[in-house]
Amino acid sequence: MSKDYELRCQIIDTCRWLRQQGLVFGTWGNISVRMEDGNIMITPSKVDYDQMVPEDMVVLSPDGEVVSGHRLSTSEREIHLGVMRKRPDINAIIHMHSTYAMACAARNEAIPPFSEEICQLIGGEIPLTHTFVPSADHKELGRVTVESVTEANAILLRNHGPMCFGRTLEEAKVTCQVLEKSCKIFMHLRAAGEYSVVPEEHVVGGRDYFLHSYGKT
Repeated sequence: MSKDYELRCQIIDTCRWLRQQGLVFGTWGNISVRMEDGNIMITPSKVDYDQMVPEDMVVLSPDGEVVSGHRLSTSEREIHLGVMRKRPDINAIIHMHSTYAMACAARNEAIPPFSEEICQLIGGEIPLTHTFVPSADHKELGRVTVESVTEANAILLRNHGPMCFGRTLEEAKVTCQVLEKSCKIFMHLRAAGEYSVVPEEHVVGGRDYFLHSYGKT
């Protein structure tokens, strides 16, 4: 099995996993992965995950030109392309419509690093895009998202939903789980009215530990 074909299958498996986990419904989610040649493999638009086959994946150049594929790529490709250009350290992006992350995306605040999980897996405060942009305005949504992306491995698109990043697709999947769990906890913390935040030096230290020492010491 070629690496290209294996990656196509992994993306399909991840789409189905997202639905099994309750992180998406229907086809309301999309995935992109940076390939070894620098091009980006991305999910097609409006194709049922159960019907999706490896040949449905679309390969785009970093500038968005279609390299291969007979399908139309996800309508939110501008976000994926923009984030990939801004963040060369990430190789996989998952956009989902999970319940608690969507709830937090409707609030008017970022999510602070209140847990070690957020520090290590996400890398700090989870930003919220500064303005709402309708999904139909693809290019503007991509521009606003890129403006709001930080070094954190996740972002909330205002009144829309989350995007999670990773060095690999598997890491991006774990980030999805940590993000949704963190959003759920944060909603409870806000209701309780009191919580503490991890000091910045420990946020930085936690992320550094995960990236460079976790599993090695």
